[in-house]
Amino acid sequence: MKTNWSRALLYSLGSSLIVLLLIFLLGRTLFYSYLSERISLENILIWINYRIGYPDAYIQAGLIIFLLFFIYFFRLEQRHRDKRTLAQIIENMQKITDGDFNHRVPAGGSGELGQLAVHVNRLVDRLKLSLEEERQAEQAKNDLITNVSHDLRTPLTSITGYLGLVDQDRYRDEVELRHYIGMAYEESQRLNQLVQDLFEYTRLRNKEMKLQLVKIDLVEMLHQIFSAFQLQLKEADMDTRMTFEQPRLYVLADGNKLRRVFENLITNAIKYGHDGAYLDVTGRVEGSEIVLSLTNYGESIPAPDLPRIFERFYRVEKSRTKHLGGSGIGLAIAKQIIDLHGGTIEAYSDPEETVFTVRLRTLNPDSPPPASVRSGSF
Repeated sequence: MKTNWSRALLYSLGSSLIVLLLIFLLGRTLFYSYLSERISLENILIWINYRIGYPDAYIQAGLIIFLLFFIYFFRLEQRHRDKRTLAQIIENMQKITDGDFNHRVPAGGSGELGQLAVHVNRLVDRLKLSLEEERQAEQAKNDLITNVSHDLRTPLTSITGYLGLVDQDRYRDEVELRHYIGMAYEESQRLNQLVQDLFEYTRLRNKEMKLQLVKIDLVEMLHQIFSAFQLQLKEADMDTRMTFEQPRLYVLADGNKLRRVFENLITNAIKYGHDGAYLDVTGRVEGSEIVLSLTNYGESIPAPDLPRIFERFYRVEKSRTKHLGGSGIGLAIAKQIIDLHGGTIEAYSDPEETVFTVRLRTLNPDSPPPASVRSGSF
């Protein structure tokens, strides 16, 4: 809200003319009254005319009177403007206090009240953001309880069902008995893995897990990991093709945690990429980063699901994940571990391929590790 200069100017001109007229009438009255003999107005007028000049005296007096009136009316207009601005701020703040957090205080004023409106709007924005974060946290907590309850109930139901058949002697022979016990054992292993995943994810999310940093050769680590997956790859009819830009790619990382990341990615590729027959692994150096890519050529991830695959318990196809025994938390754990290492993990998918890309800070192989870092096993 701007100050009305024209109004102050108009009031000043009018008031100045009125005052000059009053001075003229007052001087004329005194000149023709008996007081003129005592005050000697004639000598005063002669002095003014001689020292200042006529009509310069009236012009200078008029300018002085005009400036005084203009300052007065301008300040008075400012006070009225501030009162109107303050009233508008109070009115708009009342709407905000009533719960309308989308409403904003007009910041058209200048000076301190204008700054007050800006700060009030910032406060409302932060409050709205805090409420939204609280709502999301509450929703995430509810989703967590729902998903955990569902994932725990599924294996527990199976275990209870198989052990119930054994307890009621509802099996034909020892072979069927062993089958029921074996199925119950597999479900208990799945349940145990889920609990371990939840525990590890919670520790990672709460920053409770400390990294044991060591100097690691990622090329050697990946060869060792894929050697352990040979049986699963053979059962899935998949072949591995590895291509590394350099024979050694060193990083400073926690070997056990980083191994968990690649195990999750490989497991994920075997489950959902076995139709493509190949699992390609590439490693290269880009600036100060080592870039590792795992590519499978199976079923693609739908574009709407791609940004959310690293969220805990998020599943592209829940029935398929359940059938394959996934907990829906492996990729979330992988992302938390990579984040702790100061790196990034991304996913890309189209009808031809699905690529998971991990970026980690490179370590100069000629530089010794810090004193607090012990030598690694890779």
